[in-house]
Amino acid sequence: MSTVNISAKDVMKLRDRTGLGMGDCKNALVEANGDMEAAEKIIREKMKGKMDARTDRAAGEGCVSIAIAGGKAVIVEVRSETDFTSRNEEFRAMAADVAKMALSHPAGAVTADKAITDRVDVVRLKTGENISFARGVVLEGGSFASYVHHDGKLGVLLKYEGGEMPADTGTGICQHIAAAVPTPAAIDADGLDQAVVAAKRAEAIAEAQASGKPAQIAEKMAEGKMRKYFEEVTLLGQAYVRDDKMQVGQIVPKGVKLTQFVRIRLGQD
Repeated sequence: MSTVNISAKDVMKLRDRTGLGMGDCKNALVEANGDMEAAEKIIREKMKGKMDARTDRAAGEGCVSIAIAGGKAVIVEVRSETDFTSRNEEFRAMAADVAKMALSHPAGAVTADKAITDRVDVVRLKTGENISFARGVVLEGGSFASYVHHDGKLGVLLKYEGGEMPADTGTGICQHIAAAVPTPAAIDADGLDQAVVAAKRAEAIAEAQASGKPAQIAEKMAEGKMRKYFEEVTLLGQAYVRDDKMQVGQIVPKGVKLTQFVRIRLGQD
């Protein structure tokens, strides 16, 4: 039997790290001969079954977090069961840490690794809620602008190349992507689903021909409908939310090319 002396200070420290009762924390420290890290590992192993059993509970709250460093940027979504937990400073700090960890992943969709899972589990254990890493996307190369709404439930990450862009302009474009209705489907027409574009063009031509106008006029009518469609659904073509007398494309600095954006709203695909 261990004779190591377990201080109340150590018990309290483990309680702060795990959220468990004083008795459970003291028992874990005794079992670990006073080793704090080992005691925390013992608690996590014992609690794993109970934690995993909560995964069938709805997790409709959470937050979006963004990290940018070293020519890479990432946007992640972390889920919780309650809004109370999602607004907690410790939860937000964990989400920020997860975003930073995800920067080590390659460009594209992020799959939670052990480091991310372990960081999330710290808050899972302390809150007793079904907390999980939901999704994330890494962008690489170029420069970045970002925006996270004040409630943390909506975020946008924008990648651009070719030159400098004032911070306020980059933030404004991200805010546009967040708020625009409809949400931009692509940066420009080339980025749209070409099958959808072809169907829209065929529809526009059929409508123009059905009007009985001469072929040349009908063709111009169809072109006009397609221009309007592109203005409605592409980022560069949409009326800017901060000044609807301008298109987003008109506020992009000369020489700068917008290349990619990711928009994540909590709980939405």
